[in-house]
Amino acid sequence: MDTSYPREEHPPSKRQPSAPGSPLPRDHLLWSLFNTLYMNFCCLGFVALAFSVKARDRKVSGDVEAARQLSSKARCYNALATAGSVVLPLLLAALVVTGAIHLSKLAQESVNFFAYQLSGAEEEDK
Repeated sequence: MDTSYPREEHPPSKRQPSAPGSPLPRDHLLWSLFNTLYMNFCCLGFVALAFSVKARDRKVSGDVEAARQLSSKARCYNALATAGSVVLPLLLAALVVTGAIHLSKLAQESVNFFAYQLSGAEEEDK
């Protein structure tokens, strides 16, 4: 009875040795860690970290094709997490600034309107 650890065995048909000239896929682990710790928009950073760890495990085990697919998913989730964490606050700030500008113009127009009305009423009293 074999009780060696780990018990996971990958079928040999899935393992494909990499060609001598082809580079191994990147696992994007550092980017995923950064997104998980600092920019975890809608937990996409955590999902990217999970795919990065899976990609690294597949790369170490020799399953290059699965590592490429998982690496691609990790890169996609990292890009979404980064974009969501950077673009949405910038969009919110732009909306606040444009709203403040619009409200200040509206307030100025109201002041001008009431100043005109009051100045017209004073002239009629004379």
